[in-house]
Amino acid sequence: MASTINHVQLESTLKQQGPGCLYLVLGEEDLLRDSAVNALTQAVLGQEGDAFNYEQFYGDEARGADIRNSVAAVPVFAARRLVVVKAAEKLTARESELLLDCVNNPVESTTVVFVSSKMDGRLKFSQALARSAVVVDCSPLREAQFPAWIGREAERVGIRLEETAAQLLQEVCGASLYSVRRELEKLASYVPPDRAVTAVDVYQLRGMEPGASVFDLALAIAEGRRGRVLSILARNLDAGEAPLRILGSLAWQYRRIWKVKESLAQGGREGEAARKLRMDPWKVPTFLNRFSEAHLEQAIRLFLEADNQLKGGSSIRPKLVLERVLLALCAEPAGTRIEPTPPPQAQLKRGTTRSVSNVRTIKSRNRPMR
Repeated sequence: MASTINHVQLESTLKQQGPGCLYLVLGEEDLLRDSAVNALTQAVLGQEGDAFNYEQFYGDEARGADIRNSVAAVPVFAARRLVVVKAAEKLTARESELLLDCVNNPVESTTVVFVSSKMDGRLKFSQALARSAVVVDCSPLREAQFPAWIGREAERVGIRLEETAAQLLQEVCGASLYSVRRELEKLASYVPPDRAVTAVDVYQLRGMEPGASVFDLALAIAEGRRGRVLSILARNLDAGEAPLRILGSLAWQYRRIWKVKESLAQGGREGEAARKLRMDPWKVPTFLNRFSEAHLEQAIRLFLEADNQLKGGSSIRPKLVLERVLLALCAEPAGTRIEPTPPPQAQLKRGTTRSVSNVRTIKSRNRPMR
């Protein structure tokens, strides 16, 4: 008999009992689905992962026979292997019926995870999953569930929230869990660890950003400010900016940084470099030191890979493609880190908030990716 648990109960069950053989991660909340899959992945494969015993399929591309063969494979130097089938609702009736035996008679040495926003209950496959799988409910949170979820996320990133700050986060982010998580990550990088986050901190962090241009994005990467980087990306995507245009603009900025470094290495003037980079001359050396040769080479590879994914119809969401690139670029390379620019002090009046402009400021340079 199948059971239904939520994302919190899943983590507790995995710690106490370890992973089972069959799961259906079901619901419309993207973040909860991703978190459930991550928890199952770590439970089966460990923190470091295990490429030999992991395989992932997508319902709109995979053949039922291939999934079935993967489920039946023997683990390599491990107790279990993991098979994840994303967008399971897109499996055709014909392909899904090939998996009925896997569902009705699970393989003891394999954990199979089907992931879907919504299943068609009329199909034999869906009915078999409902009977046999542990269903992880990833429905959107009810309003009463938000405070507890925000509290757990705050603890995860290492911050303490005053009650008014938690309430304000819920108000300004609405029902978007990814938006709340981004705000918490920004707060973790902004608020000193020795005090709790206040409502004023939330107001200031959401209202302090004057722009979201490609220059702002590169500067945030140079400073290693992951929260600001993700915020700039989110603001431009929310404003309707195309992912490929954001990627192209950032690649253009990186090529310009590389050319400026080469020019200075060949005796070019720092004043000209400052003009091209739009910054004070005394800041130029420290800024450019953050972009080591290894970092720039890695960036170009990341841009090319992301360009192929975005143009090739990858099943990965464009936002996730860009986030992975930006977070990889924020990692500490060989070079000198710039100290983050302190946020300006916002003059807040009681009962008012500062609005953030949604004007698109990243411009396409109409230059092809190289």
